[in-house]
Amino acid sequence: MQTTERNGIRITTDQLAEPKNGKFLQAFPALQHRNFRLFWSGQLISLIGTWMQTTGQSWLVLQLTHNSLALGTVGALQFLPVLLFTLFGGVLADKLPKRRVLLSTQTFACILATILFVLYVTHTVQIWHIYVLAFLLGVNNSLDMPTRQSFVVEMVGREALGNAVALNSSVFNMAKIVGPGVAGLIIARFGEGPLFLSNAISFIPVLISLLLLDTSKLFAGKRQTTAEPVGPIKSLHEGLRYVWQTPAIFLIVAVVGVVSLFGVNFNVVEPLVSTDLLHQGAQGFGLLSSSFGVGALIGALTIATGHKNPSFKKMLTYAAFFCVGLGAVGLSHNYLLSLVIAMVTGFCMITFTAAANTTLQTVAPDHLRGRVMSVYMLVFAGSTPIGNLFTGWMAGLVGISLTLIVNAVISLVAVIVGWFKRENAEKNLQQVFLK
Repeated sequence: MQTTERNGIRITTDQLAEPKNGKFLQAFPALQHRNFRLFWSGQLISLIGTWMQTTGQSWLVLQLTHNSLALGTVGALQFLPVLLFTLFGGVLADKLPKRRVLLSTQTFACILATILFVLYVTHTVQIWHIYVLAFLLGVNNSLDMPTRQSFVVEMVGREALGNAVALNSSVFNMAKIVGPGVAGLIIARFGEGPLFLSNAISFIPVLISLLLLDTSKLFAGKRQTTAEPVGPIKSLHEGLRYVWQTPAIFLIVAVVGVVSLFGVNFNVVEPLVSTDLLHQGAQGFGLLSSSFGVGALIGALTIATGHKNPSFKKMLTYAAFFCVGLGAVGLSHNYLLSLVIAMVTGFCMITFTAAANTTLQTVAPDHLRGRVMSVYMLVFAGSTPIGNLFTGWMAGLVGISLTLIVNAVISLVAVIVGWFKRENAEKNLQQVFLK
């Protein structure tokens, strides 16, 4: 078996020979790799369970408290650990075997879902239980997310990276379509309990997929070696310095940070949009979430089949349309119109974030990718505690409609600033593609 290098990544002749030539696999080159197919399939089932629980948990909190701030608090507690610990999670992702890390984090998430189910069926669940479980899940995610993001390139290599990122987005949004819609029907008939059990069971396929991965066919990137071991603080500083000094990465992190803080996290008040603006129940809430997911899925598949390098102009254009769509959701009081707006908004959001994700992983060197992606996850998901609390507080103060409009305007301002500051970032990106 011979070894060669492609785009700085060591691969074997077996890996070069693995892809098949079917039309479907040519359209989705990441699926030519068995390891990615296994993981992608397991993630689809697991994420459906996750969205079912997310929907059920939001509805349960609303039933227990009838308080928009409580919804924001649950979201904040779930993502506060991401804000605090995800940078160190990125350091660990660069140093530990990613497959083993994911086996541990996915198992722990399964245990948390099981605990919530037991609390519910024994009629002992209280709001503080949900707060604690949300926080523990956040601690788990602070390690899981940067590891999972940076593991993608090891399964498919750089050449299929953009396609893999888009397919990951598509599986996330396939789950967002199915999960909330099914959850709404189940809540209306059986309550929230079956959703929590379904989520716990749904982790089994992804755990099996991780166990079945062929580690000999992972794309092993080059790692920096030093004479002396580098401590976590120094490793963290190295990653942050790289982000600060790389124009393409810094621009993406800055724009994604603001849009995530005020825009992407609007899902925390989706139950209020359904009840207060559109006068719908649990089933209507589930369909609203699913409509957003349909648009996002279409966007992800559009990116996946495009086979084009990331473009800052397109990325920022989609971000701008997402902001406009967010404001339109706040203005609409017609349920059917809101479903259409949610679909368009979902399309724009996923094309924006998928392009950002692909660009970061393409630009980042192998030995820093975990830390770069941890910074991305910090601003993308770690901003959620502040965004959730702000959005929940604003919704209680001025109403959900004005809250969404204000968030949309702030996000749009950040996108406009990014548009006028993109020149150095585009030059930096072109240099990477030329290499």
